[in-house]
Amino acid sequence: MLRYSPCNKFLAAGSHDNSVYVYEIDDDGKYKLYKQFSKHSSYVQALDWSADSSFLRSASGDYEKLYFNITDKVHDPSGAQNTKDHLWATHTVKLGWDVMGVHPANEDGTHINFVSTNPDNTLLVSADDFGLVNIYNFPVLSHEHQARSYAGHSEHVVRALFSKDGNKLFSVGGAD
Repeated sequence: MLRYSPCNKFLAAGSHDNSVYVYEIDDDGKYKLYKQFSKHSSYVQALDWSADSSFLRSASGDYEKLYFNITDKVHDPSGAQNTKDHLWATHTVKLGWDVMGVHPANEDGTHINFVSTNPDNTLLVSADDFGLVNIYNFPVLSHEHQARSYAGHSEHVVRALFSKDGNKLFSVGGAD
């Protein structure tokens, strides 16, 4: 998982070695390791930057959500509280109050493979193990939020993303 910061001065890379690597990009376009965060206990599957590029949140394969203060180069164990007033540039972490409704009741959560919002953060798309692409109004606070669901993949859907202008939606299935 790779994600550029909104200020375009950093690149975050989530790795299968359970680490998040943050690279600083200099004026000549060269990348230098800024900080390695080795706090996850499983592989990193999602990364989101705060709109001001000061925080990074990540989620791992074992459903652990962590926050990192980029300015201070530290893991922030109180990140959920410390970032509650921050706007997020992206929403790909599938854990949290704002995406609770995408996980149907009586499911363990593993069937949701990916979530992402459109550019103006009014819609959220989820990709699931049932071969569906589901579009919700964002945030999705409860199971009462109804999705528009679309089939078309032969197997599970692994990714779904809106185009930069929000006019198109792209999805990739596991057997495509």
